[in-house]
Amino acid sequence: MIYVSGLAAATPAGNMEDMIEGVEEMMKPDVLKSFLSDLPEKAMNLGVRVLLAVLVFLIGAQMIKLVRSIIRKSMKRANAEVGAVQFVDSFVKATLYVMLVLMIASSFGLDAASIVAVLGSAGVAIGLAVQGSLSNLAGGVLILILKPFKVGDYIREDSSGKEGTVTEIQIFYTKLLTFDNQAVILPNGNLANNSLVNVSAEAHRRMDIRVGISYRADLRKAKEVLQQVLEEDESTVKDRDRLVFVDELAESAVVLGIRCWFAQEDFWSGKWRVTENCKLALDAAGIEIPYNQLDVHVKED
Repeated sequence: MIYVSGLAAATPAGNMEDMIEGVEEMMKPDVLKSFLSDLPEKAMNLGVRVLLAVLVFLIGAQMIKLVRSIIRKSMKRANAEVGAVQFVDSFVKATLYVMLVLMIASSFGLDAASIVAVLGSAGVAIGLAVQGSLSNLAGGVLILILKPFKVGDYIREDSSGKEGTVTEIQIFYTKLLTFDNQAVILPNGNLANNSLVNVSAEAHRRMDIRVGISYRADLRKAKEVLQQVLEEDESTVKDRDRLVFVDELAESAVVLGIRCWFAQEDFWSGKWRVTENCKLALDAAGIEIPYNQLDVHVKED
């Protein structure tokens, strides 16, 4: 009685009477019995709707795969870059799945327009919550438009020092593959806002190595030997400079610079081969590659 009095004090008399009448109506044996008798049928209907929703989702997922496949094939026939194909594919996938979920939700009585309106009214909060993802999305769009790199390029990101060959450009991230076969995931926002080096942007790449020879060695002969190594290597670019020069007069050695050019795909194998051949050629010519030396002079009183 106290509870009812409290409600009566805070609620208009007419509304209170309607509430009490509604509760009494629900507590009638006939109404309760009717509710319990209808419960299995309602549960069955809900189960059928859930099964239909699952079936619609599975069919929709297959349709999404088909649409994505058609778009990928169309872009490839149009000679689109691999990165653009990957980006558009991931964007279409995310968009179509959102539409599919909204359609299924509407079948359960949820108004899709109301959901969109609620999301719109909460746009500021949602924007703050996903600002990192939006930044990565915008970065992916900039990468596709400005094309600082493409799939297959070897890049190095300066802020983190991560480097590798680009294998995927997705909607939010770019995947690199390192020399030791590790996958590196970099957010598109970082790649778009920080400086990076595209090592393989040009067709040719210059190789520079330095070799120290003894001060007692014949300098001209050493240069001729190293120049011959460059001339005989089959992968050096013949119409670009192939130079051997004195780079530094160091404390323990005369440092010679060796410079030539390779095609991008031949760079590392060529660099390793030329470095080895320089050592073998200098040994065969009797030219010493010295260790660090320190001359000590003792003065007697």
